[in-house]
Amino acid sequence: MPQIVHLAERSPQVSADQLLEAFQPSYRFGEVSFDSYIPDPAHPSQAEAVERLRRFAASLGGPAAGSGGGGLFGGLFGGGRKRAVAEPAGIYLDGGFGVGKTHLLASTWHAAPGPKAFGTFVEYTNLVGALSFRKAVDVLKGYTLVCIDEFELDDPGDTVLMSRLMRELADAGVRLVATSNTLPGSLGEGRFAAQDFQREIQVLAEQFEVIRVDGEDYRHRGLAAAPAPLADDQVVPTAEANFPHAGVLSVDDFSELTAMLSRVHPSRYRELVKDVDVAAFHDVRTITEQATALRFVVFADRLYDKDVPVVASGVPFDELFTQEMMHGGYMKKYFRTVSRMTALVREGQTGESEAK
Repeated sequence: MPQIVHLAERSPQVSADQLLEAFQPSYRFGEVSFDSYIPDPAHPSQAEAVERLRRFAASLGGPAAGSGGGGLFGGLFGGGRKRAVAEPAGIYLDGGFGVGKTHLLASTWHAAPGPKAFGTFVEYTNLVGALSFRKAVDVLKGYTLVCIDEFELDDPGDTVLMSRLMRELADAGVRLVATSNTLPGSLGEGRFAAQDFQREIQVLAEQFEVIRVDGEDYRHRGLAAAPAPLADDQVVPTAEANFPHAGVLSVDDFSELTAMLSRVHPSRYRELVKDVDVAAFHDVRTITEQATALRFVVFADRLYDKDVPVVASGVPFDELFTQEMMHGGYMKKYFRTVSRMTALVREGQTGESEAK
């Protein structure tokens, strides 16, 4: 039987070195490749994206793309020569939920020579907060490739921060690949006064080569609807029965869990769940506060990265966020979380796993 722990009682600490060591694909994407990506024949853009990224990865390791030039944001923040290279400084994968963008991003990382970094947008902003902007630049500018998953600009500070970071990395010759559910020219829409930062956003849009990846959410393609929540007294027995050989089962009241997330910086969520094999939540409730919802988005991503099956009682995960949230400025984040949590619950309660 698994050891039972309670995440709500944890207070993880993470050093700067631990943060840097984590900048690689998660367990879920630890061994993926372009060959293991299965394009949907109904959407040719998927196969086209694979081939374009193969060529991009093969082009790395040559002369520095941005040395001596103005770099990705040179025209915005200062002078400098234009880059005279055929390859763009960055590639931007745009597409809906569950079309395999993270798989493609991780495949690019695996195919590229090092040193290299792979992390979510939030993890890079957390890294800057932990190290300072200058130290983060000094570390990352020696890398061949920086991969940024789930690129999104949620506030003006992040807009300026990430624009400056990417400009300096590109100036140093670092190549960039990003994924998002939003075209670069539309970043920040519905979240803050994006028009006040249109110059930064527009320069970003112009410098990336945008690759569209169409398709259906593979997490739900051909599968039945998500299983209904369990009765509360069946949550732990179901987890123990379905995963008798799991090492660690986390068991938490959902309200206590979300309260704990407010006390722990999101940069520590990976450490929070690092030893968890299965997660059980009692009495899942619809989240009504935006700050709580956004923290849970990051937490759900860490569960998904580690492929932690979930069993739960309460409301189904397609009711995790209010309808107002699901149609507001952060709707794409929330839809991604619903998609991912549904996949984890399906795995936890029925044993149906996913692969892409």
